[in-house]
Amino acid sequence: MALLSDEIERYARHLVLHEVGGPGQNKLKSAKVLAIGAGGLGAPLLCYLAAAGVGTIGIIDHDTVSVSNLQRQIVHTTARVGLPKTASARETLQGLNPHVHVVEHNHRITAENALGIIGQYDIVADGCDNFPTRYLVSDACYLARKTLVSAAVGQFDGQISTFKPHETSPDGVPWPTYRCLMGELPPRGLFPACEEAGILGALPGILGSMQAMEVIKEILGVGDSLAGRLLMYDALASRFYETRLAWNPDNPLTGRSPSIGSLEAGNYIDR
Repeated sequence: MALLSDEIERYARHLVLHEVGGPGQNKLKSAKVLAIGAGGLGAPLLCYLAAAGVGTIGIIDHDTVSVSNLQRQIVHTTARVGLPKTASARETLQGLNPHVHVVEHNHRITAENALGIIGQYDIVADGCDNFPTRYLVSDACYLARKTLVSAAVGQFDGQISTFKPHETSPDGVPWPTYRCLMGELPPRGLFPACEEAGILGALPGILGSMQAMEVIKEILGVGDSLAGRLLMYDALASRFYETRLAWNPDNPLTGRSPSIGSLEAGNYIDR
């Protein structure tokens, strides 16, 4: 797939990188990435994926833009308050890079539609704000054999990891899943939403940008993957922490005796 003259100029700083070059830029151009959510994490993620030249970007979000979003969701503008977030994000991305094809999924992701949507893409980046959706997306990515880059933020901290349990680690066991990290779905209210707890606006910008970086690395096949690792960021202390994640042989999705063979068995109801 040849790059157009405008693309050669646009991606000039990529093309001089030995790890990217023309072949890598064509990988980005051919890639199809699905973003779960066009909110605080999705906003910088989407902008940097579009700027990098990811050829097809899907956005799934059922919400509309509100004034309270604008403190952190920089893909939207004041003039678009009331519009669907997918439409607002598409307008920004196409203004940033007209070579990118943006696909809107202006509805919730559910157990009924998740596999059909995720199956259209090469890699998924989850920036949703609730646990049932995180579990659903993670399980669906495993069943569809798609790599997942997942991030989450609190008031002043965040975490990010890459999950590809459909592949095996160098020691021959599967890479861990989100269920290896969290276990069972936490009860409702254990972790309050940002509407209740608040969040510092720049924080999701940092984690969302890191998501874009990890997605790009996975597409290009460069650097060290975050698979098997959880990277945590404490914004107030300006510190990063890392811990290893291991496959849990008792987890119900990819363990030795799995009980989840379809999304209908996943129990994604917020308890």
